[in-house]
This record gives sequence, structure tokens and C-alpha cells, in this order.
Amino acid sequence: MTPQDIRDAAGALIEAERSGQQIGLLSLRYPGMTLDDAYAVQAALIAAKHAEGRRKIGWKIGLTSRAMQQALNITTPDSGVLLDDMLFQSGDTVPNGRYIQPRIEAEIAFVMGSSLSGANCTREEVIAATDHVSPALEILDTRVLRADPGTGQPRVITDTISDNAANAGIVLGRSKHAIADHDLRWVGAIVSRDDTVEETGLGAGVLNDPVTSVLWLARRLAEHGQTIDAGDIVLSGSFIRPLEAPPGSRIHADFGPFGSVKITFD
Repeated sequence: MTPQDIRDAAGALIEAERSGQQIGLLSLRYPGMTLDDAYAVQAALIAAKHAEGRRKIGWKIGLTSRAMQQALNITTPDSGVLLDDMLFQSGDTVPNGRYIQPRIEAEIAFVMGSSLSGANCTREEVIAATDHVSPALEILDTRVLRADPGTGQPRVITDTISDNAANAGIVLGRSKHAIADHDLRWVGAIVSRDDTVEETGLGAGVLNDPVTSVLWLARRLAEHGQTIDAGDIVLSGSFIRPLEAPPGSRIHADFGPFGSVKITFD
């Protein structure tokens, strides 16, 4: 992709968010699009958000489960940027019309006490840099159609990465835990919509250990001269399938002793 292509793609995504009208697959518009191109589009998108006054508050990691990687025929996660206007607290209500097609995922959030960087970053450094972990929900939304209406071709990884890894919001639980207090592989959640259990899962669904997910992010960012900063929230990846959240939905994630998170959609 040319620099102009990258700017045009980012502009189209921003307009889709503002208008509530999804755009066609970028992977069809730019058939030679690479992963580097997709992250360049994402960076242009985030730069435009910063120019509007938005502030980075952390990172999200996606495509951490084996099932999702197989569905997209990839072997690596992806990442996106969390911004200050994406943050909700447990019990909040999302205004009607805020999102196009919101979906929910259950995750473990890492809140960093110190910065983390380096291509040779270790698991021990991830643990040492983490101030606490909390239950969380990620709100997904897509500014790109899930499939091309003409060919039926579904979105691919370059579409998702360009679209800030489909990130739209984070709902942070109130419980805070020292990372050593729980084996995060066994932290699970029962996720309900309108009092009906829809999904259950365990932290081990995230690369066998959510700590591994944060380690992957630190190393990937190092390749681009970036870091996970002190105070950043890192969504380590979902261990349930995305759950649709149409208007009127009441979502509750029960993490047992780890806490709970809930959000309502007007």
C-alpha cells in the first residue's frame, strides 16, 4: 500500500465509525495488503484519534485462542490500542447508537505498574511489571463488513488489524488482585446475556496462559520501538467466543472469586 492508500483506508474507517455505516473489506480494496500495511493503517487511525484529543490508556490483544486462529488461518495474535473514550466501569450503560454491531468478550485485564519492553522480554518481567489483574469485558465493534455481500468472502486478518483489531471499548471490573494470588490459567467466567448463560471459559484458552499473551505483545511492540507503559491497561485476550450485544442487552460475567463485570446496552 502507498502512503496515500494508508491514509485513505484510515479515513474510511473513521467515517464509518462516525456515520454508523460499515465499509467494504479493505482486503478486497487493497488485494496486496500485508500485515505491516494493516498495522500502518491502524497507526494512522490512532494518530487521527490523538489529533482529536483522545489519549492512549493501553492495549488489546486479540486472536489468542486456537479456534480463532484456525478460523482466520493464522498462527499469531493481533493487537490494537485502547483509548480513553473507550473505558467503561462495571455497571455502566452504553448509550444507544454508540456502536454499529457490538459484541462482548470476557478477558483478564493486566494493569501495569511499570513499563515493559524489549524483544527479549521475559515472563518474569511481565509478572514483575504488573501492578494487578482484574476481570474485564471487551466491547468489539467492526467498522468493516463481516463479509463481502457480492462474493461472500469473510473478513481476514488484515481487515481486523486495520480496524484497530475490532476494538471499541473496555469494561473494567472493580476487583483488583495481585498476579501471584491466582493461577490465571484457571480463572474462568460464566457469561450471561439477559440472565441466560451464553458462554463459559477459562484463562488457559488464551495461549495457555494470559501472561504469555502480554509477553507476546511486549515483544511485538519492541519490533516497532514501542512499549507497554506504566499505568497501561492490557486486555490479554478472550477465552469465550464473541457474544452479540444488541440494544437492550444486559451482560454479566461472573468470574467467581476473581470478581464480576456487568454492562447494559440501551
